[in-house]
Amino acid sequence: MQKQLHIFLNALMFYTRISLPKWVKTDDIPYNDEMLNKATIYFPVIGWIVGGICASVFYVASLIFNNNPEIPILLSIVVGVLTTGAFHEDGFADVCDGFGGGWTKEKILEIMKDSRVGTYGATGLILMFGLKFFTLEVLDKQTLICTLIVAHSLSRFVALSFIFTLDYVREDALSKAKPIAKKLPLNDLLIALMLGILPLFIYLIVTRNFFLLLMIPPLVVLQLYLGYYFKKWIGGYTGDCLGATQQVAEVIIYLVVVAVSQDV
Repeated sequence: MQKQLHIFLNALMFYTRISLPKWVKTDDIPYNDEMLNKATIYFPVIGWIVGGICASVFYVASLIFNNNPEIPILLSIVVGVLTTGAFHEDGFADVCDGFGGGWTKEKILEIMKDSRVGTYGATGLILMFGLKFFTLEVLDKQTLICTLIVAHSLSRFVALSFIFTLDYVREDALSKAKPIAKKLPLNDLLIALMLGILPLFIYLIVTRNFFLLLMIPPLVVLQLYLGYYFKKWIGGYTGDCLGATQQVAEVIIYLVVVAVSQDV
């Protein structure tokens, strides 16, 4: 049990900017490539936490700014970015720049490694944040809160799946994603799947809106298409590809929830 706690804390430290409680002695927690690799299965649980924080901020802000529903939504998005340090948004911008401006594997990887944001990345971020805001804006408060937790969790599993289905293509040992790129057993993938889909399962039981299952097919299509696309152009995936996948999957979930909520 203690070992699993340490593995989870590795995931928390790697994927978020959340400070560990003072009673947790970080010197006693092994933090190395092996632990980070094993921590991959807790990626969806990080989604529970990030989604829960965003939902909590939205709820509290909606009580304060009850006549301005746009402000709580913006604050929840801002807090989500701050909680992860824009980890996934950065990957999304890099993928937009890399695949938008590069026409060979070498050029795409070179552009994605550049810390500067180009035209494709900036445009992609504007459109992505716009979609997030305008989809969440039309949802009622209860649906929005539940959707945030579901989206953050399930989208992270979709990104995580590439670690099991594609090869990691960067040879740079200094890459941030290198420690998590080692493939794990199928059992770990199934555990991650259960952790990722659990919030959706609970949401279905509570609302009995089984139309929400319609989010699964487009997520499967997204995983298959991006997997094909990444493999075609660069031969596999990078950490930026995982971040971009998480962001796109999150937006798809929001779009599906909006679509099915209109019919209920």
